[in-house]
Amino acid sequence: MASPLLQVDQGTLAARRAVLARRVRLLVAATITYNVIEAVVAITAGAAASSTALIGFGLDSVIEVSSAAAVAWQFAGRDPEAREKVALRVIAVSFFALAAYVTVESVRALASDGQAEHSTVGLVLAALSLLIMPVLSAAQRRAGRELGSRSAVADSKQTLLCTYLSAVLLVGLGLNSLFGWSWADPLAALVIAGVAIKEGREAWRGDACCAVPVSADHPLTVQPQNAAACACKPGCSCCGDAR
Repeated sequence: MASPLLQVDQGTLAARRAVLARRVRLLVAATITYNVIEAVVAITAGAAASSTALIGFGLDSVIEVSSAAAVAWQFAGRDPEAREKVALRVIAVSFFALAAYVTVESVRALASDGQAEHSTVGLVLAALSLLIMPVLSAAQRRAGRELGSRSAVADSKQTLLCTYLSAVLLVGLGLNSLFGWSWADPLAALVIAGVAIKEGREAWRGDACCAVPVSADHPLTVQPQNAAACACKPGCSCCGDAR
């Protein structure tokens, strides 16, 4: 029985790759636009309420913009795959920078006696991000996996991490507003810092993409001949994609 990959002509493959690359660019543009707005609102509201969590959330948005911009730069070239390694490095450094900042600010917040004020704007922003970011992340991850782009998948994880931070921020601000538990947010943020370090290491090694198995619906990726050499999981293509 012929492989599903062989049943699709090269013209169809090229057209599908072009569609997916364009979709990734649009999703990256949407991510950058939202995060710029999110950063401005969060930092402004955080400064007004003396909220370390809100300011940190805003700075996380700035880091996400750098990650998304790296993917945008990659797909702006004629050969996106040639730029993928550099884009992955930028995304990895973004994760590490986020982890470092969140850790320092969380420890500082836990050691400080300062109390953040209630912030309605912060609560609304966190709730919106909790709704919007998973949708953007899932869409970019699907396109990136089908296209076989490690950087697009890595950036989708950066966007997903913002979802976790949104949840942490929402819980932290809520507990602080309701019960005065100022320690709740920085403590949970330390867990997010650990996740960021893990994702950064994967992006740096180039392990961010484990493409879907070859099928009629996903004909762009192929199983590498030496899967064990690159630590690919069964049925996945982590090391290469169709040319």
